[in-house]
Formats: sequence, structure tokens, C-alpha cells
Amino acid sequence: MKRQVAVIGLGRFGYGVAETLIRKGCEVLAIDVDPEKVQSISDLATFAVQCDATDDKALRAISIQNVDVAVVSMGENLEASILIVQTLKEIGVKQIIAKGVSPLHGQILQNLGVTEVIFPERDAATRLAQRLISPNVFEYLELVPGYSVEEVAVPDHLSGLRLGEAQIRENYQINVIGIKKKVTRMVKGRMVSDEVFNVTPSLDDVIEKGDVLVVIGRQEDLDRLTKLE
Repeated sequence: MKRQVAVIGLGRFGYGVAETLIRKGCEVLAIDVDPEKVQSISDLATFAVQCDATDDKALRAISIQNVDVAVVSMGENLEASILIVQTLKEIGVKQIIAKGVSPLHGQILQNLGVTEVIFPERDAATRLAQRLISPNVFEYLELVPGYSVEEVAVPDHLSGLRLGEAQIRENYQINVIGIKKKVTRMVKGRMVSDEVFNVTPSLDDVIEKGDVLVVIGRQEDLDRLTKLE
């Protein structure tokens, strides 16, 4: 059975969430008070409805209580965001994920009992800052405070070594959980570049300049590796 998700608020963030869920095969109930935003996603979403999501009667009329999860993406309108979460809780939606725009807003949402508060702008800013501090970091995801997963360039002094010879775990106390390589091959008389992702790297795999290592560990240990020239 397909997962049913309601996305309330179809700004850039909400539209992006809804579009991705649809591509992944979920049934999406897209809701906004703005008819133009509803129209823009009507050809993609399972259902696209114009309604005031702070009105419990309107939400009950579209059977929102039957969804598996509701995503409240109206973070900029704090009052509406809080009222919608309260309404969803009263209706009986069990899983609610809400967009927060400030620590205080996030705390209020948590006090209301949402399953999760996300801060997309803050998280994007953190990832950008991390990349600016460590240019060798291509992607960054904080798992819990102090521990992260990163995609990093292979340092020059490790290029050409087998993973076991590089001793990344021994020297930096971090684990390599994947290796991305660019592979060039001939297709119909043309050279085509593909990216190959090795999700089970062995100690005998050779890492080279241009490869990307997917590593996990403490942030301070990751920083020691990524700040190497």
C-alpha cells in the first residue's frame, strides 16, 4: 500500500517536498489556500485542494485524518503554522512534521507534540558554511551533535593507496562507508563518464585523486582529515 502524505503549504519548500514524494511513488494530498499554487501542482499530486488548513471542518472534509503523515511547511506564517499543527493533533493525525523558522518557533511546535521539527534554511546554511570552511567537503550531514557523514575529496598524500594502506580509521578514527569513482567508457563511438558508487569498500580497493570518500565519525576527527592539503 502506498504511503499517504499530506503537504500543507506549497511554497518552494512544500512544493519540493510534494514533488519528490510523488516521484517516489507516494500518494500526496497537496493543500494551500492560494488557488494558483494548488493549480501548479494539480497535474502531479494525487489530490490538490484549496482550503484553509486552520479550519478543522475543511480538513475533516478532505479526510486528512486518514494520511500516514502530514508535513506542515508554512513556517513563515508562524500563527498559521501553530494553528494548523493544533488542528491536526485534534483531528488525530499521528505523525506531523513541521517546518520551523526559529528556535522559539521550533520549541512551540515541539510543545504541541509534533513528531519532528525541521529547519531547512538553517540546515542549508550549516552545510554551506561547512563547505566554505573545508573546501574538500562536497556534502555534509549532521547525524547527532558532534557526529556527521561527509563526502570528501581524497587527500593528495593518500592518492594511489589501497584503503587498508591509507589507514584512515587508524589515523583519524573515522570509517569509510563508500567510495565514488568517475569511470570513463566508450559508448557508440563517444567517451561517456559515469559515476560508480562502491557501497561496500574493501581494504584492497585503491583510492585515487578525483575519488570521493563517504566517511562517518566525530566532527573533530572529520575536520582533521578534510583540512589536509
